[in-house]
Amino acid sequence: MEPEKNKSLTVGEIVANDFRTASIFKEHGIDFCCGGNQPISEACREKGIDQEVLVGKIKALESVPLSPSQNFKEWELDFLSDYIKNTHHKYVLKTLPELLFYTQKIATVHGDNHPELVEVAGLFAKINDELMQHLKKEEEVLFPAIKEALNNPSEKLRILIKSEIERMAGEHDFAGGAMDEINRMTGGYRLPEDACNTYRVTFQLLEQFEDDLHVHVHLENNILYPKALKL
Repeated sequence: MEPEKNKSLTVGEIVANDFRTASIFKEHGIDFCCGGNQPISEACREKGIDQEVLVGKIKALESVPLSPSQNFKEWELDFLSDYIKNTHHKYVLKTLPELLFYTQKIATVHGDNHPELVEVAGLFAKINDELMQHLKKEEEVLFPAIKEALNNPSEKLRILIKSEIERMAGEHDFAGGAMDEINRMTGGYRLPEDACNTYRVTFQLLEQFEDDLHVHVHLENNILYPKALKL
């Protein structure tokens, strides 16, 4: 892709075209999932980043062939839906109860010296409640509707898919924004000197959870949802 073309695309479109660029945006603190509809020029301006340098890094990736296993944009909608469910949904459902327990535990033990942990525990409890309902609705309503529309499109399904996607995107904004706030409150998951092993494990899990959420939301917001709306 030509450098000038990159400059005219949104961050989400760039990552959708080549998932490897996600690591570049992460390195520079640029949101490519919930904030993926932002033009790269605007994202660079907000972060005080030299746009030419960033676009140059993206351009350099083109010399290395893209692995077919990462070309999510070319996947069929039913396969992509199943992949998201079996990979990201499964991870979230496994990790949510662990993090709910750990964030509450370190808040109880270390909350007096680190009051931000109490806020983190409260915020993650809200993330847990939101995502549990969110995943259920996707798996029971949205994903089946998309699969049905692939074989038997109808106006009823089109309206249902559009309505569900609008709601799901709003829930993504909440979850992504809440994890951003947890990242900010913990100084990027920076451990204090008095951190115990549970404290360390909790912050490691939180960072992994945030990384996975970024990919999860990107696949839905920037690839699955736009393609489903065109059915």
